[in-house]
Amino acid sequence: MDIPWYSLLIPLLVFIFFLHQCFFTTSNVQKQLPPSPRKLPIIGNLHQLGSHPHRSLHKLSEKYGPVMLLHLGSKPVIVASSVDAARDIMKTHDLVWASRPKSSIADRLFYRSKDVAFSPFGEYWRQVRSITVLHLLSNKRVQSFRDVREEETSNVIAKIRQECDSLSSVIDLSVSLYSLTNNIISRVSFGRKYNEGESGIDGKTILEKLVELIGSFNVGDYVPWLEWVNKITGLDIKVEKVAKELDAFLESVIEEHIIRNKKREYRPGKAKDFVDVLLEIQNGKETGFPLQRDSLKAILLDSFAAGTDSTYTTLGWTMTELLRHPKAMETLQNEVRGLVQGKEEIKEDDLGNMQYLRAVIKETLRIHPPNALLLPRESMEDVKLLGYYHIPARTQAIINAWAIGRDPLLWENPEEYRPERFLNSDIDVKGLNFEFIPFGAGRRGCPGSTFAIAVIELALARLVHEFNFALPEGIKPEDLDMTESTGITIHRKSPLLVVATPCSS
Repeated sequence: MDIPWYSLLIPLLVFIFFLHQCFFTTSNVQKQLPPSPRKLPIIGNLHQLGSHPHRSLHKLSEKYGPVMLLHLGSKPVIVASSVDAARDIMKTHDLVWASRPKSSIADRLFYRSKDVAFSPFGEYWRQVRSITVLHLLSNKRVQSFRDVREEETSNVIAKIRQECDSLSSVIDLSVSLYSLTNNIISRVSFGRKYNEGESGIDGKTILEKLVELIGSFNVGDYVPWLEWVNKITGLDIKVEKVAKELDAFLESVIEEHIIRNKKREYRPGKAKDFVDVLLEIQNGKETGFPLQRDSLKAILLDSFAAGTDSTYTTLGWTMTELLRHPKAMETLQNEVRGLVQGKEEIKEDDLGNMQYLRAVIKETLRIHPPNALLLPRESMEDVKLLGYYHIPARTQAIINAWAIGRDPLLWENPEEYRPERFLNSDIDVKGLNFEFIPFGAGRRGCPGSTFAIAVIELALARLVHEFNFALPEGIKPEDLDMTESTGITIHRKSPLLVVATPCSS
């Protein structure tokens, strides 16, 4: 008896459905993506970032989990807000996540991203990072610039004293802190200060414009066909203008060094600045890696911007928190003044036993990391995150250092400012403790942490040793404005106005 062909259709469909279900289920397990908020057409989750993305992303993570997938326009982005996810990205799979996503603004300002921070992973990045660390940021080089730090700190202390009259006038401490860090970095990198319009160029103003632009949102990076919006908003014109100003500034610095070197105007015993070193290795004789002019300028710009901005930011927040917490200020002053009794001026040799000083700085970095969202990374191949989530190649990863530093599972009463939590603690800023990553970790961690901490420690010790600080009349500690700025570095938005009284002892 012949069996009609259509009678086989149902078993065949059941068999196909069974195979599909087996394959789909297996594939789904193997390629499980992190949870994701609902997205809008075209812009994805861009509308959920808000003016302070570190806070907005933290709120989203409370709903969707410490690892979540966002779609910023057409770009998939993983947001990590837990210590385990941060460790997995920056240690376990550090090599996979060692590259940077393309940024059109960074490309324009940093000479096609030829600096250390924004350069994609590869041999070029290895070479320029090695040069920067060896000749500017190694422990040996950091110590060689000790005299610069001490001299510029003394200059700022003297300037604050001049501003303090018998009526205990109110001063803007933010200006003094910015001037200190900018002067130190300028002298170390460029050989002299460029913050007062010398040579017709004001390095301080140019730097402020640079930092503002780096923190700007460029819709074209996430929705390419909306790139024309930048022309309407004026962003393209502003980037082009600042890029030209930066280039003119850096060219003047380099030419000044070239002319001086031709005349052999070196002072005996004077440490070479970073420009001198880069010019020496530019022909590749020492490293075998020739530096083109654009690369040299990009590296210099990196050191100038990162060194000034993050250090100044941390000093500002530290003094803010000490003013909000008078007991912490008193404890710090007692330690500093007790350990340097009889000395008119603190030197770096005096800082070794100041444990509470270090605890204060760490607590500030925990609760106010200068880069609340670490610079984004980009995966170079498919990877499993936490052994479970499938992350395709070319996915960006944003690590919310701000959220991790306030995680109640890691920190007792995380919203409280308590430097004591770091006393007798091995937790450090070197990127080995993933619950505390103000400078990042792994290959793309900030190599300038040693330099920054050296500046912050000396400045803070000198300030609390030589002055008693108070808030202006009528302002209580709990009323101090804590509003954050927007941008890549999270500064105080308002000036830090204080009454500084010289300490007679």
